Amino acid sequence: MLISDLNLRESLDRAHATACAALLAERTGDGFWVGGLSSSALATATAVSALGLVRDGRPEWMDGQLVSSLVDRGVDWLAEHQNSDGGWGDSTLSLSNISTTMLVRAAFHLAGVAESHKLILERATTYIDNQGGAATVIARYGKDRTFAVPILANCALAGQANWRDVASLPFELAFLPQAWFRFMRLHVVSYALPALIAIGQLIHTKRPSRNLFARWLRNATQKATLRELESIQPASGGFLEAVPLTSFVTMSLAAIGKLDNPVVCRGVEFLIQSARSDGSWPIDSNLSVWLTTLTINSLVELPSGDATCLRSWLLEQQLKTVHPYTRAEPGGWGWSHLPGSVPDADDTSGAVLALANLPDSSDSYPAAARGIRWLLDLQNADGGWPTFCRGWGQLPFDRSGADLTAHALRACAQWRSQIELDWQAFQKTRDAGRCVFRLGIPLPRLDQAMADGLRFLQASQRSDGTWVPLWFGNQMVTNDENPVYGTARVLAAFRSLNRHGDPAAKRGVDWLVHSQNADGGWGGAGGIPSSVEETSLAIEVLAEPQFGPSALNSVRRGVKWLVERVESAAWRNPSPVGLYFAKLWYFEKLYPLVFAVAALGRVRRVNDLLSVPTSAHAS
Repeated sequence: MLISDLNLRESLDRAHATACAALLAERTGDGFWVGGLSSSALATATAVSALGLVRDGRPEWMDGQLVSSLVDRGVDWLAEHQNSDGGWGDSTLSLSNISTTMLVRAAFHLAGVAESHKLILERATTYIDNQGGAATVIARYGKDRTFAVPILANCALAGQANWRDVASLPFELAFLPQAWFRFMRLHVVSYALPALIAIGQLIHTKRPSRNLFARWLRNATQKATLRELESIQPASGGFLEAVPLTSFVTMSLAAIGKLDNPVVCRGVEFLIQSARSDGSWPIDSNLSVWLTTLTINSLVELPSGDATCLRSWLLEQQLKTVHPYTRAEPGGWGWSHLPGSVPDADDTSGAVLALANLPDSSDSYPAAARGIRWLLDLQNADGGWPTFCRGWGQLPFDRSGADLTAHALRACAQWRSQIELDWQAFQKTRDAGRCVFRLGIPLPRLDQAMADGLRFLQASQRSDGTWVPLWFGNQMVTNDENPVYGTARVLAAFRSLNRHGDPAAKRGVDWLVHSQNADGGWGGAGGIPSSVEETSLAIEVLAEPQFGPSALNSVRRGVKWLVERVESAAWRNPSPVGLYFAKLWYFEKLYPLVFAVAALGRVRRVNDLLSVPTSAHAS
């Protein structure tokens, strides 16, 4: 038996019941989960900058009083949340960083309140100077201009950076078919097309190219690329539902006199709708699809009525047409039910898994098959899965990721038996001269994709036995990495593939066991303070008998730590483990709830399994 101590077993049951009740209580009136993203100093700063610039332009369509009120409240919120070292972090729980601090300082200037906040800005400037200023921003992002250029352009608009430090962006390329982009070795990632266009035009206006042909070409393509920008803006006005990206686009067009452009009007409306009552903005509207599928996959069971509603809602979120932004084919899911969301590998994998975990999953097979086919088409040549676009480039969110690949493999493994039946049925109809295979996936193709994905995971394992994720991190770990999250997620794929004895899996388990802290919990790596999120992830994956006795011993210690947190109510305090686009930290209030439910539920199931006599297993 995994948990034999009677008191701990009873505490485990109570903690699981408490966690499930808390998670279920977070559903919206429509029956899904929206969660609550942390307020962000960076998002607030960019929103204040954008609205300040538009306000100063006084366009006729703008409600000047409302916009001024939002700018003032945003400034007040930022002033209240300066860290003791003079800087700002991305979230209220984040350490100060150079990028956010420079953007906040720029916001005070663009809001026109620099004189009245001299002391705050003096402390911020001291922090920025100590960190190395613009050069440090450029070094932080390396070859990836996706975020470095917008940050420096924002600061240059405020007179806090030199335009010569702002690298140009080839916005004229947006005039070309997106299918060509993967061959151009761009220094921006696939999701940043709006920034490429808007900020590229801003830089072209402020610092035209010395190359006469490039200058001519950019002048000639300005109107056409602005039309492209307008065509890919979602109905909500928010590009990717993201406050920073929408703010950068809005301020760039406003700064070059395009105040009446529809993109600016819709961008301002999005920022108005996204503002919180305390004066802050989050980095994104919500992660509703991601959180709902995580919840479905963590709960042991749902009432049948709830399951039916969730299935209907989830099927509604599947992309039915070619996406205007990334040109993604139908079949994928994005992270939110809102129009700015873009289909991606992680959310599609989560949705495909959720459809399998809801009752009567056979009814969901056509949608799941479309989702898996979408994933297979996204797979990179190296066997791994990227976030959005196949083969776009080698920048972080476009190259293959271990966590994304593991998730996709779990989704494929979950439906493989159904796909095999479909394939066998197709072969029979083919032999009879009737080819009927509209929804299915060739089994050889699926098996080859899974084998390639597994090889990618084996090849991407680090020498210490870990894997590092793209979308999660820990600010206290070297290079902001989170090997506990990455290793736990990859081991879950090995478990789903029945590859428990794979040497890579053994090394991963061994590292995860030895990275457990003395208090019984886990942080982002060994010796990093324990969190509910990371402890839950480690417990959930190590609660597997085939991973051996050392793993189960670690689980026992971890369960004690986690149960104590649930009993003390400290378990609901989130940690900033989320990494948004371009190294943007966030925390999500539902992450500790979802991950704890998954971990405690898994331990209870394994405990029940191990308590059954051997003869019963044999039968």
